Amino acid sequence: MRISSRKLQSLLMLFGLILCFLVSTPAYALDSALESLAQERALQQEGRFGEKEMSNQPNYVLTNVTGRDFHGQDFSRSSFAGAIARDANFSNANLHGTTLTRVDFLGANLEGVDLSDTLADRANFKGTNLRNAVLTNMVAMGSSFAGADIEGADFSYAVLDSDDQRKLCLEAEGVNPTTGIATYDSLEC
Repeated sequence: MRISSRKLQSLLMLFGLILCFLVSTPAYALDSALESLAQERALQQEGRFGEKEMSNQPNYVLTNVTGRDFHGQDFSRSSFAGAIARDANFSNANLHGTTLTRVDFLGANLEGVDLSDTLADRANFKGTNLRNAVLTNMVAMGSSFAGADIEGADFSYAVLDSDDQRKLCLEAEGVNPTTGIATYDSLEC
């Protein structure tokens, strides 16, 4: 059986998180593992993209973009770490590979957004519209999806807290129009 590089990378990240949990205290292990993942992602992006290309990417770190309209825009490989993006409109935006650590998306419209390969640890997705979103390979440990509309969302290979995963399985319905994957199946319910 041949394993794709994406699946292997996701499995290695998950193994690293589990190993950290076993070796040290859970809170410290989670922070350390997530910092390592963020550093690894930054190094990978720096290696893939020259400094010129990376400097052209938008950076909304620690900003307040509440209520702003970003629909359809390309924010791939940028950062919104620590941003407040309540009620913002990101529908059909490209956030592939973006750092979303501690972002507050309360009530935001993320319908049809590409959140694949994102680092979204400790993010607030409460009450968000994630209909038809692609969240594949997302690392979302410590994040909350309470009250989010996930119809048609694809969570394949996403790293979620087990409690969130169980709760999302109760709401899972629909098929993602981009990937063709059922939300229920992508959550491994």
